[in-house]
Amino acid sequence: MVQKSVDFVIIENVSKKFGNKTVLNNVSATIQTGKILGLIGKSAAGKSVLIMMLRGSEDYAPDSGRVLYRVNRCSECGNLDLPFEGTPCTKCGCETETITVDFWSLKDDDPLRRQLKGRIAIMLQRTFALFGDKTVIENIFEAIGDRAEGKARTDMALQLLEFVGMTHRTTHIARDLSGGEKQRIVLARQIARDPLFFLADEPTGTLDPYTAELMHERLVNYIDERGISMVFASHWPEAVDKMADEAIWLDSGEVVMQGKPKEITDKFMEGYTFERTRTANLGDPIISLKNAEKHFFSIIRGVVKAVDGITFDIMEREVFGLVGKSGAGKTTTSRMIAGMTPATEGSVKIRIGDDWVDMSEVGPSGKGRATPYIGFLHQEYTLYPFDNILSNLTTSIGTRMPAELAKFKAIQVLQSVGFDKKNMESLLYSYPDTLSVGECQRIAFAQVLIREPRIIILDEPTGTMDPITKTIIAKSVIRARETLGETFVVVSHDMDFVENVCDRVAFIRNGVVEDMGTPDSVIQRFGLKELQDDDFEGE
Repeated sequence: MVQKSVDFVIIENVSKKFGNKTVLNNVSATIQTGKILGLIGKSAAGKSVLIMMLRGSEDYAPDSGRVLYRVNRCSECGNLDLPFEGTPCTKCGCETETITVDFWSLKDDDPLRRQLKGRIAIMLQRTFALFGDKTVIENIFEAIGDRAEGKARTDMALQLLEFVGMTHRTTHIARDLSGGEKQRIVLARQIARDPLFFLADEPTGTLDPYTAELMHERLVNYIDERGISMVFASHWPEAVDKMADEAIWLDSGEVVMQGKPKEITDKFMEGYTFERTRTANLGDPIISLKNAEKHFFSIIRGVVKAVDGITFDIMEREVFGLVGKSGAGKTTTSRMIAGMTPATEGSVKIRIGDDWVDMSEVGPSGKGRATPYIGFLHQEYTLYPFDNILSNLTTSIGTRMPAELAKFKAIQVLQSVGFDKKNMESLLYSYPDTLSVGECQRIAFAQVLIREPRIIILDEPTGTMDPITKTIIAKSVIRARETLGETFVVVSHDMDFVENVCDRVAFIRNGVVEDMGTPDSVIQRFGLKELQDDDFEGE
């Protein structure tokens, strides 16, 4: 029998400052069982801070206000359940008592606090916390722990992989997965915790549009069927519309609007336009792939064809996109171009001056000659946590220049990725852990730009960015191309970004280029229809 929704999580007027910066100001909400609260807003709006506060993460205690959890506690075994009055314990069948827990009033070592945290699942932005050397199913086994053994454990693992559409990757090594595939395995691992409360910060930010839509639908069904609750943050208005029962629009820690998701997302998107910025002023070829392959051997799966005979040229000053579903071979292709993953057959070459450098050839006369001129923004980027932003952009990455020039260059690139000049001095001496994920992503992009590379590879550059920030990054890409003559290779699932920034795109499926042309022509030919025609399990 489906239980009537009852209050489960109560956020009472919480406020939070880091230093002199207010990141949340008097935020309140009540989340009922079986309901989903969506958070939307620009980078640094306070979305991630609220999620970390609900999780009970260290240093995120509210300065004022409370976070209350209402749960049923078993009188015999102490198990925690959803707060439906009069229902027996789901673990031992004994009587339960409904209690209200003032979460942050409990000490870190309080057994009730630890027990409650154990029933809260969380997915963080661009954090793919997997055991890299283990297979996919072994990663799921680790998450299941001692909750099941033998055949029951295997059945549970397969059900979780089926839920996230990854049964076709059960024996793959986790480190060899694409970013989107890793994100789905992280989701499966969190569900394996049997949570009462699910927190997600951009849960589908690295997925292609069709897979993201499937994940949204399955998460909604999961929450509804089990009667648990969820809070998620997203820059995608479509995700908030699709998933949330209620929405909050945050801006600089303030609640701008709270209520029905569609009304809020429509207001949030008012005045947002994505200007077409492409140009045809391109040079001669600077990147050339000829029948490039990347095959590797797995003891479990035999020969794996990650990239299977790709041929194309990229012109100087071109913004070239690689598009396709998660696991199609896009990131592997970009890593071959950068010389990080050598081709097993065929050739990948970069033009340096008048010479073509083979990126599969090691040493200073091979790819070592080209790599200083290539910048790469990784999907799983990292900043140096114990260095301030100025150091992250200069000394930490080996930039050698006088201190004043280094500071001038740092300010220049930070402005180019959308940071306001009036707050620049404070930003330069801030540390990464005091900034939002979206802000850190822009700083990682600035790290690439400050080196003044000739070729820049961006792997999912906008996955955690709000629409306004995406527009700023798009303009940064075009400005760098036009003023510095830089060439860009963009790996992305963000079709808005691709369509309005890229000159050409290659559509890749199963390691093969199936189409190439302008973004409009490729999207018109394939678009969502192609994705919907594919079987989900066989991507």
